[in-house]
Amino acid sequence: MKQYVLAHDLGTTGNKATLYDRDGRLVGSAFSGYETRFEHTSWAEQSPEDWWQAVCKSTRKLLKEAAGVRAEEVACVVFSGQMMGCVAVDEQARPLRNAIIWADQRSVEQAAWVSERISPSDVYRITGHRLSPAYSLEKILWIRDNQPDTYKATYKFLHAKDSVIARMTGKFVTEPSDASSMNLYDLEKGTWSAAIVKATELDADKLPTIRASLDVVGELLPSVAEEVGLPSGTPVVAGGGDGPCAAIGAGVVAEGSAYNYVGSSSWIALSTPRPIFDPDEKTFSFAHMIPGMFMPTGTMQAAGASYQWARDQLGKPEVQAAAALGVSPYELMNLGAERSPVGANGLLYLPYLIGERSPHWNTRARGAFIGLTIRHTRTDMVRAVLEGITMNLRLILDCFTTQGAKIDAMRVIGGGARGRFWNRIMADLFNMPVQRLSILEEATSMGAAIAGGVSVGLYKDFNIIEQMNQIAEVVTPDPAAVAAYEKLLPIFEASYRQLVPIYDMLATL
Repeated sequence: MKQYVLAHDLGTTGNKATLYDRDGRLVGSAFSGYETRFEHTSWAEQSPEDWWQAVCKSTRKLLKEAAGVRAEEVACVVFSGQMMGCVAVDEQARPLRNAIIWADQRSVEQAAWVSERISPSDVYRITGHRLSPAYSLEKILWIRDNQPDTYKATYKFLHAKDSVIARMTGKFVTEPSDASSMNLYDLEKGTWSAAIVKATELDADKLPTIRASLDVVGELLPSVAEEVGLPSGTPVVAGGGDGPCAAIGAGVVAEGSAYNYVGSSSWIALSTPRPIFDPDEKTFSFAHMIPGMFMPTGTMQAAGASYQWARDQLGKPEVQAAAALGVSPYELMNLGAERSPVGANGLLYLPYLIGERSPHWNTRARGAFIGLTIRHTRTDMVRAVLEGITMNLRLILDCFTTQGAKIDAMRVIGGGARGRFWNRIMADLFNMPVQRLSILEEATSMGAAIAGGVSVGLYKDFNIIEQMNQIAEVVTPDPAAVAAYEKLLPIFEASYRQLVPIYDMLATL
């Protein structure tokens, strides 16, 4: 009897294989890592062969360790994966070079060239994204410009998960969520943009076929079945990019729902029936995995990274005490920060340690404490860091609400969502209930598994997420704190604007 979904999450550091049963219970997981190569400044590459080996190793390990589970009982394989990459493959789905991954920024000249051929504002309105060397289009063009023999020999340019699917099934496909991370996909038409393809003189035949995220796009080929560790003929479901998969894992599957992922970086994403095009292009929109839905998103650079910086530079006493007590240093830092009042006694923190994406899109932006006086303490500084991160997230949230988005509550996932104190700051600054989910760091693989299960009929619909990842706690806003933060937010915004000329001057040093 087919009763398990096998989900693979091809991340930046490795592949995580997870197995869920027909009741949505996690049966087991296995991880296989791989490395990123940084051969030059701004370059970031990975070996697709490493991905393939990681998928095969983690599958076999998972099935070996999952007691009582036979490979024949797997109803389907489904994928989540890192987005915005570029994998050049031949007709046998073999890679012709290392993959250029999302973190690679080498194609600055290509982005500038595209801007001369088609208006950047038109690209934003078509694709939901700014022109940027972060996206797949610019990486494809870099290969065309710098490695023409590779470009000519390429049969298809794929994403990470799609390259593994091609090798498994012989089908060269992608789906809307990953396609919408390329600067090439027409969000509202659901096709490759003819205007962008024409402007860039791209060979459209080298782009994969677009299928629905829930489609069974092929079956496991006999030639690779033994290597993968599954029976030939096992259905393979397209799945989605890691961000849209996380939306499903967070239960953001209908209009009015939103989630905030808090890790090293942080983003807020919504589920909407239409893209949200910000007039100042502060945010961007992906296609959702759910047909006909979209995922407007705003990402900031240094969320958890700011808090980690505070731990390392301001929290050394807490680090030492936590080691002796066997607890997290962040718990002790939070206890101290709670003694500081809302607004940290007038101290503001700008969380721009590594530049910023949403809402400012300024690579020159830098972090700062504003209003520091002799009476401020370490606890004030720690609270200001948490508030500053959350104020920047509030500015992202405002980009959506001012465009008419309705959000009933904010679900929070990721390692940074663990602290109830930070959840309370979020509730007060967002001025809405914050719902901390039971499972904070498995949302991506869980979302992929749900898509696979719905696809093959193992799960009735996406609402199974409500039993798979329940709300553990709801933190409601405190009216007095909400009012205090409303006074601070304009000062926070003005602080950034006033420092922009200083950032530009610092950049010349």
